[in-house]
This record gives sequence, structure tokens and C-alpha cells, in this order.
Amino acid sequence: MQDEPKLERLISMAERLIVALETDIDALKAGAPARMVSLDPEIQKLTAVYGREAQNFDIRIAKAAPVALRTRFLTITARFREVLQLHGRMLIRVKNASEGMVQAIVREVERMNAPMRTYGPRPGTAPRSSGAMVFNRVI
Repeated sequence: MQDEPKLERLISMAERLIVALETDIDALKAGAPARMVSLDPEIQKLTAVYGREAQNFDIRIAKAAPVALRTRFLTITARFREVLQLHGRMLIRVKNASEGMVQAIVREVERMNAPMRTYGPRPGTAPRSSGAMVFNRVI
């Protein structure tokens, strides 16, 4: 059948992406985001090609494929979905942690730069007006 190479190509791309995502997950767990493979232009290109292929994929191709190939396709697709969800959760955790650190630094800098509050008047400021004055004129 001429559709089997399409299925094989999708399986092959998904396997490569699974390896890249697992490498990213390990890098994030180790605290070394510089080792993330998904930032590589080749992997980004592969991701874009996979996305287009998967979007244009017709499920009838998988249903018409031999049982062994269909089973392999379903297994790889399920595994890819699991790894992709784990990768997304890891990225959200790293994002939340880094945003939390930035917010803590901002609060600390604001606290350090905040003026000391005293009970007396602030030096260098003009006294405020007490409000409207009433004049008592006799005509």
C-alpha cells in the first residue's frame, strides 16, 4: 500500500521527538536548561514537519494499515503524547520557579529602596496646605 511510508515516516519522526523530549526532561531535572535538545534548529524543524504531517494525516490510513504497523503507530503516538505532557509540566514548573525568583528579587529591591518612614516631616518637602482659608471682610 502506498500509505504505509507515510505511517512509517510519522512513527520515525515521533520516535526522534520522544528522544529529544526525554533529553529535555532530564536536562530540566538536572537543572541544566542549556542542555535542552529542543532548542536545536534541527529539532525545531522536525517538530514543524511532524506537526504538518500529523495535521494532514487521515485516520483511515492507520485503519487500513497492517495490524503490526497500526499497533506500533498507536503505541508510539500514546508514548509521544505522554512524554509531551510531561515535558509541558516540567516547563511550567521551571517557568513558575523562575518567575517566583524574579518577583522575590523585585520585592527585595523595592524594600531596600523604599524610604524610611518616620513620624516627623520628610526632609526636603514643602509643607502641605491645610486647606481653604476663610477671610472675614467687613465692607
